[in-house]
Amino acid sequence: MWTLPNILTLARIALAPVIALLPFIEGATPKIIAFVVFLVAAFSDVIDGWYARRYQVVTDLGKLLDPIADKLMLVAMLVPIFWITRHPTWLRDYRIPWWGSLPVWVAILLVGREILITVFRFQARRHGVIIAAAGPGKLKAVFQNCFIGATIAWFAWKDLIVEMRWTGQYRELWDRFHGTFVAVTLGLAVVLTAYSLAVYLYRYRTLLRSAGR
Repeated sequence: MWTLPNILTLARIALAPVIALLPFIEGATPKIIAFVVFLVAAFSDVIDGWYARRYQVVTDLGKLLDPIADKLMLVAMLVPIFWITRHPTWLRDYRIPWWGSLPVWVAILLVGREILITVFRFQARRHGVIIAAAGPGKLKAVFQNCFIGATIAWFAWKDLIVEMRWTGQYRELWDRFHGTFVAVTLGLAVVLTAYSLAVYLYRYRTLLRSAGR
């Protein structure tokens, strides 16, 4: 049971509340730490899956904990993003370009999709069907992680501008580039979240009909 992949998964679960709280602390340093911890957690998610398959140490506990860790990490990062983008100050404007604050419907879509697919997988398993991750779902995860990581870094950048009193052309160029990256990755994550959900529901529509009877 105490395999390396399971230990890494448990570590991600333990880190979830930590990186949820760090962005709320005043100053750039806690947000930079949250960004680094998120990168480490995302990287460990890739490593533990690869390691478990490569060395054939896939366990039932790992199958149970891994999706839980992913969902906890998503919620842990969306909570500060949702709150902080809604509460800019006169010194720090944390809002996302083009989007402003993180819309409620986007937060519901991102979290609701994960909950729905988890429940769907559980029901499918009861019918002897294993639902593997599809291409759109994997691509969704990539852009979702890019958005979350870039947004936490965006909060740190806004704090650094104030703390270091950065001005000038290069600061403005990076501000535009970074803000555009956050906005675009959020848009792509939203589109791919909705699309991947539709793909799953269509691909397994027969199973949905049988479960509804």
